[in-house]
Amino acid sequence: MKSDFLLAITQLSAEKNLPKDVVLTAVEAALVSAYKKDTFAASQNIAVKINPNSGAVEVWAEKEVVDKPADPAYEISLKEAKKLKEDAQIGDAVMVESTPANAGRIAAQTAKQVILQRLHEAEHSAIFEEYADKEGEVVSGVVQRFEMGQVNIDLGRTEAILPTPEQVRTERYRVGQRLKVVLLQVARTGKGPRVIVSRSHPELLRRLFELEVPEVYNGTVEIKSIAREAGFRSKIAVAAKQEGIDPVGCCVGLRGIRIQNIVSELNGEKIDVVQWNDNPSTFIANALSPAHIVSVGLNEEEQAATVIVPDKQLSLAIGREGQNARLAAKLSGWRIDIKSVSMAETEKLEAAKAAPEAAEEEAVIAEAEEVVEAVAGEAIPEEILADLTLPGEEPLVAEEPAAEEAEGEAEAEVVEEEVLMAPPIILEQPEDKGKSALRFAEDIMAPRRTKASTKTGKAKKKKKGTYAKDTTEDGVKARKGRRDFTVEEDEESFE
Repeated sequence: MKSDFLLAITQLSAEKNLPKDVVLTAVEAALVSAYKKDTFAASQNIAVKINPNSGAVEVWAEKEVVDKPADPAYEISLKEAKKLKEDAQIGDAVMVESTPANAGRIAAQTAKQVILQRLHEAEHSAIFEEYADKEGEVVSGVVQRFEMGQVNIDLGRTEAILPTPEQVRTERYRVGQRLKVVLLQVARTGKGPRVIVSRSHPELLRRLFELEVPEVYNGTVEIKSIAREAGFRSKIAVAAKQEGIDPVGCCVGLRGIRIQNIVSELNGEKIDVVQWNDNPSTFIANALSPAHIVSVGLNEEEQAATVIVPDKQLSLAIGREGQNARLAAKLSGWRIDIKSVSMAETEKLEAAKAAPEAAEEEAVIAEAEEVVEAVAGEAIPEEILADLTLPGEEPLVAEEPAAEEAEGEAEAEVVEEEVLMAPPIILEQPEDKGKSALRFAEDIMAPRRTKASTKTGKAKKKKKGTYAKDTTEDGVKARKGRRDFTVEEDEESFE
């Protein structure tokens, strides 16, 4: 029986991939719960110990030392206590072996549930400790299933979650596909450890280089910075820590065999390996490869760089949808402005033309300030003000003194009074008496419309069915019930 007990514990430890000590501790805790429910009181402190060699189970119960025990289940005499513990005194608590003969069916069922629960907790703790130490490392897994846009990947001992933001847009995953992912986060939850992995993180590229390039793994070649647009293109800057080593050549490998393995793992993502340099100008020129650079101008205050490239290399330097320039800016940490040679020369010519005009304006302004300071409030002649006008502006006019303005206003008031006091002016009639010089409203307005009693010039034929009495002498049909509103024009002329 004891050998079977040890065999069962060994089998559990192998299945759950747990140490034997952890399984024994879980079984001991389960037996404590079982014995409390079947033999001992729930409030009594007991302990269970299992011998790992023989498999013997011992149950120890805590009892209080008294002179005369009233309840043997909770108390023990001083004489019996000293046999177990020589320095025992009244009031002390000692552990006494109280192993029951057997446990009941309910206790056995309780023990089973507790054992499974403790084993699950121990397994979750072991998995958390295992993967918590691997954060940032690359692990391999198999696609298990898809849930709400997330991909569940089986890592062996647990399942990892590949969220939608951490997936590559150009990749299509299928069940059973093996992937290499980087561990981002491991967290404890009520259902066990929660493992988050990624396929789009730049750290994945770094770890893949460490796996494929021995110089990167042992530290001879250092990866300084990484700029990645997952699924499309990436740039990586490397530097050698030892003289005589080509860092770019080490990463590319013979005939590109090393870099091809990484590209295949990333499903055809393009990777540019450039050499890092302490000089920002040189590093920015390297980062914009494969484009050739003519010159690089730096503005350290704004952390901006102006790059001049040949006209034919402008589109290559910018890249498709600005991808090459954007990755170079991320890699170097500088804001990059790319211009062609012709654009740079045109800007220089415009700046050269604008410089004399600006200098002339500044000179005129300075001369005007000197004149104003010299005059110090006196009236400035108009000739001087005309000379001081800026190009393209109206000439300045000297302001009249306040006394002259007052005299002008007084003269204007006198003239206005004279006009008001003058007698009215009578206009003489013109010699032509036929038409008056004055015109009235009737002369200006158009003549009023008149309605004739008959319409001349347009005689209508007599229609069939009409009577003779309904027509006039000239053949025009007379209308009944209509009045004649003929208005005679006044032909008198106004004299």
